[in-house]
Amino acid sequence: MNINKELLQFYTYKKLIKRKKAPEILQECKARKSNVRDYLLAKEMITEINELEARAAYYCMPCVEIDMLDIDDTLFEKFTYDFMKKHKIIPVCEDKNGVILIACGKPLNCHALSALSTQFFAKYDFILVPPVQIDRYIDSISAMENTKSAIYDLNAEKTDKVIQSLGGETTVSSDNEVINNPAVRLVDSIIKEAIPFRASDIHIEPFEYKVKVRYRVDGDLQERAEFPIEAYSAICARLKIMSGLNIAERRVPQDGRINMNIGGKEYDFRVSTLPTVFGEKFVIRILDKTSFQFTRADLGFTPEENKVVDKMLARPHGIILLTGPTGCGKSTTLYSFLKEVNHPDVNIVTVEDPVEYSMAGINQTQVNAKANMTFAAALRSILRQDPDIIMIGEIRDEETAEIAVRSAITGHLVFSTLHTNDAPGAITRLEDMKVKDYLVADALVGVIAQRLVKRICPACRKRGKTNTREMELLGIDEPIVISRPQGCQFCNNTGYKGRIAVHELMYVNDKMRNAILTDNNLENLRKVAAENGMTPLWTSCRELVYKGVTSIHELMSLNVE
Repeated sequence: MNINKELLQFYTYKKLIKRKKAPEILQECKARKSNVRDYLLAKEMITEINELEARAAYYCMPCVEIDMLDIDDTLFEKFTYDFMKKHKIIPVCEDKNGVILIACGKPLNCHALSALSTQFFAKYDFILVPPVQIDRYIDSISAMENTKSAIYDLNAEKTDKVIQSLGGETTVSSDNEVINNPAVRLVDSIIKEAIPFRASDIHIEPFEYKVKVRYRVDGDLQERAEFPIEAYSAICARLKIMSGLNIAERRVPQDGRINMNIGGKEYDFRVSTLPTVFGEKFVIRILDKTSFQFTRADLGFTPEENKVVDKMLARPHGIILLTGPTGCGKSTTLYSFLKEVNHPDVNIVTVEDPVEYSMAGINQTQVNAKANMTFAAALRSILRQDPDIIMIGEIRDEETAEIAVRSAITGHLVFSTLHTNDAPGAITRLEDMKVKDYLVADALVGVIAQRLVKRICPACRKRGKTNTREMELLGIDEPIVISRPQGCQFCNNTGYKGRIAVHELMYVNDKMRNAILTDNNLENLRKVAAENGMTPLWTSCRELVYKGVTSIHELMSLNVE
């Protein structure tokens, strides 16, 4: 029995693959001369995480995700980053007998094991971890070392300047080579370090005597580094050159883009500058152009919510709105819906500001205010392009709202976003934009309000019964077991790692339409929506607290009624 067949048997036993599909998969792997695991990963039939236990059973090895390991960084002195990344290994710890525990991503890589035993004389034990997590961990450690090295050089350069001003010797060359090289390295390492940290934004902020670098991770800003203000002009120049901005212009805000390949993935960085008292502040938004593979389950939709979403997406025309504050993932959810309805027989056109993800088979339009290409102007042109489905990045004004609603009632399925606190609030917001009640009632298919809450770190969370105050906040009479954040090295001592969306789905049926036409005050709309089965955001988040996914603190921070 060959390895592909054996491994596939383990996958079917663990119910990752349906048994009836096994012969077809084996045949495909044989034709492609491919490993069954690599084939299934490429086809997105399994993931690195959910197949870990099955592969560990096959290799008769213990398995764990790397976040659960307490890694001793001092062991890295015995190995090079290139060696570890090439062979997918990480030294974890050394016991009192001198046996080193190795986190291994490819157990059958005999060349790696041979190189390990010949180059580094020691006894080894092995534990299986997902290879992608090994790459991410090594990238993060390597990037942090590069950042520290560049900052050290910048600080050394600052010291050299002081010595020179006092008449001492200096190593600074006349062509400023020593100043520029650390700046280039620092910008490069700051950007690359943000990727394994899962940062969504990079903030580079100048102050009177120093410059701070902060990453936004899981919605919160975390300070990562600081360097002397004397080097900031070189940093600014480097960033502006990379993003195509005007180097000489420092008085007005500018916007640009950087495209980089990091670790084999294409990333798009949106760069924004803002003049401040001590210089230009940079904010860099990070977008992974190649990994937009979100499903509804990934986005936090429950099976019950999926049934409502299915009803919305099945409608041939109308408008579906996503609501919530800035940064709550509305655009990501819209893109996942577009991915579902994207078929060869459908013409989909979007108008966005800016285009965040490029999607094959969809015509995407970028708003350009300087060229008078506004949402409303783009929509008028799009309606002459014979669209079936239209996605509007955001409804910001009365004209855009009017065109969007009229497009929905003339045979188009329209997706868009609004900034409201809850789903029923979208109705009153459209009416504030002078859209008539009867048009809202006729056009609106449904509204999805969304928030992002932080997941409790699985490596350090602590389970325990609720106290009296927590029971009062949850509205329960009997104590239950919940999870609480603690903080460890894998979550940067925050207690949280990653985020998940919570939703409030309002489907517009006949009863809801009647409420919109007759008694459309917000309280009545909320009451009717609840009677029709809408689960409020607060209740949806409370269910995640019960399941140990998030904390009571996150529930209280929703700031919804």
